[in-house]
Amino acid sequence: MTSAPEINAGHLSADRAFFELLTSSFRRIVGVPLVPEGLGPDWLYHDAPFVVVAHNTDADPRFVYANKAGQNCFEYPWDEFVTLPSRLSAELPNRAERQRLLDAVTSNGFISDYRGLRIAKSGRRFWIEDGIVWQLIDDGGNHRGQAATFSRWKDA
Repeated sequence: MTSAPEINAGHLSADRAFFELLTSSFRRIVGVPLVPEGLGPDWLYHDAPFVVVAHNTDADPRFVYANKAGQNCFEYPWDEFVTLPSRLSAELPNRAERQRLLDAVTSNGFISDYRGLRIAKSGRRFWIEDGIVWQLIDDGGNHRGQAATFSRWKDA
């Protein structure tokens, strides 16, 4: 596998290439479409009724994408979300569980029916319900990060 260029989080909210990476990886690995036919990056970012977040491949992965639903759920605006190490989406006692999840995704390509405790910027704790976490693999087979989607969450 060759080294892929770093994902630049600066303008991924409407970036067609990043949208294709998210959606094609999801379709190829999970086996179903992430986004309804005919809808694009603007819909996913602004209007999707489900959360989509993604992080890069740094040694301490940082978020590079969060749609509006994700920003609302985690209570971070875009500029803060895309500088946040993804480990900080879980409290310290829950980070080992989160790392086991990410390791399982790395080994298996994706997991579904994920349930995990997360923390918002305000300190509000919430449970992710029925989440899917998958590898971001480009058409050349390069690992570009991981992403997660969920449409159900509840305060802890």
